[in-house]
Amino acid sequence: MLNILKKSFFLIAIFMTQFICCQEIPHLQKKGNKTQLIVNEKPFLIRGGELGNSSATSMESMEPIWSKLSDMNLNTVLTPVYWELIEPEEGKFDFQLIDDLILRARKENLKLVFLWFGSWKNSMSSHAPEWIKLNQKKYPRVKDDKNKSHEILTPFSENNLQADANAFKKMMAHIKDFDQKDQTVIMIQVENEIGMLPTARDYHALANAAFQKPVPDELIKYLEKNKQKLVPEFLEVWKKNGFKTKGNWEEIFGKGLQTDEIFMAWYFSKFTNIVAKAGKDAYPIPMFVNAALNAPEKKPGQYPSAGPLPHIMDVWKAAGNSIDFLAPDFYNPSFKQWNDLFTRQGDPLFIPEHRFDETAPFKGLYAIGHYEAIGFSPFSIESVADAKKEPLGKIYDLVQQLTPTIEKYKGQGKIDGVLLDKENNTQIIKMGDYEFTFKHDYTLNWSDGAKAETWPMSSAIIIEIAKDEFYISGSGIVVTFKPLKENVNAGILKTDFGKFENEVWRTIRHFNGDQTHQGRHLRISVGDYEIQKIKLYTYE
Repeated sequence: MLNILKKSFFLIAIFMTQFICCQEIPHLQKKGNKTQLIVNEKPFLIRGGELGNSSATSMESMEPIWSKLSDMNLNTVLTPVYWELIEPEEGKFDFQLIDDLILRARKENLKLVFLWFGSWKNSMSSHAPEWIKLNQKKYPRVKDDKNKSHEILTPFSENNLQADANAFKKMMAHIKDFDQKDQTVIMIQVENEIGMLPTARDYHALANAAFQKPVPDELIKYLEKNKQKLVPEFLEVWKKNGFKTKGNWEEIFGKGLQTDEIFMAWYFSKFTNIVAKAGKDAYPIPMFVNAALNAPEKKPGQYPSAGPLPHIMDVWKAAGNSIDFLAPDFYNPSFKQWNDLFTRQGDPLFIPEHRFDETAPFKGLYAIGHYEAIGFSPFSIESVADAKKEPLGKIYDLVQQLTPTIEKYKGQGKIDGVLLDKENNTQIIKMGDYEFTFKHDYTLNWSDGAKAETWPMSSAIIIEIAKDEFYISGSGIVVTFKPLKENVNAGILKTDFGKFENEVWRTIRHFNGDQTHQGRHLRISVGDYEIQKIKLYTYE
């Protein structure tokens, strides 16, 4: 009997091991011309929020935060994990906090994106452990052009690289052992807002030696192979010096701050790719790096230079493929412009950090609609006073309902979005057989706020689900339509306001009369957050 029980337990153990091994881990996959994040073998759209930098340093600190996250309809929390806490002594690791965060996230029905605060956080090395900081000889720092050291680990040190990569790999191996079955941790950000300050490049002796060496063949071969696809800003720098392929950094790219930044971008990216690869060797879930956006009037060294920015994106891509994508952090009002730059080479869009202001919810919906982003995440998500009243929660409720439909039609030219304010109050979208004109709700002169000096931001997503049928969802918009075909008119057959319950559409109210301006438009007023299903037709 005992032997039979032992054999049974053995077979169960084998079965469970095979089940875990056969189950796909979180990964990215292409669908049409867009990218999906797959979690638990299903498409997953991140309704995220990033914690403040120190909130996740203890479970006690986190305790009052969890309810706010659920009140705002988040499904994912972006959570820093700290090298200084994970490896307080060299070679001695403590993953208890990580385990506790994972267990509590499961209880709250949340996924986690861990942000590795390793060698660099906002350029600085503030989260490196004490044993790194106190041994500058072994773990050197960058120097500026006046030979002054700064609290930034130099990427030119093999010791720095191996210390970071080793800690990261240990963490990823632990996450695999602890979480692979449940897939609570779905993605990793490697470092945080990497960049060089206060000079455009590092002047440490190791950096100076590398600066005089030939530009690595790996970079040159990438540039030659992808010459027709390079971003125009970078191509112009290379072109200006004659598209040279042999020489040191200044011989190929010319003298100046641009070359200093390209040089640093290569070594930052090589370092980060090696760290990411070490982690992926243990547990290869998606990994990305985020960028602190540069102001156009600033020169390299005046902003965190050489990070994963659009004008040097090709350098970051050339340095390795262990980083799956580059992501913008938004404290810059030019939302459309920067997202266009990050997606112009066909890369997926994920916004891990956006200032948590009154525009954030509407920009999030626009990103999910227009760019078919894999997710959005305001920063310092816990800072709200009354989470239940936050517009973000209302927008995220719409996104939650629409996610299966969004993922079904992703990458097929059937989804788009608009972002409107007083200055940019109209946007035209062509979809199916129609041209849709979206306007801000306050363009209607009978709207309550039409005469207001400032208008709140509004946004919407539109999804074509069948011939002549569309879902339009958002807040603060009015939509008119006309056929693409000439000499015919468009009218409304049916407009329904409703919601999805268990992924099935349920009509709550049929709209007509005043609610559609006698069949002239679809409207969702400022302050309302709705999904409407509309069916159009044409007549002579």
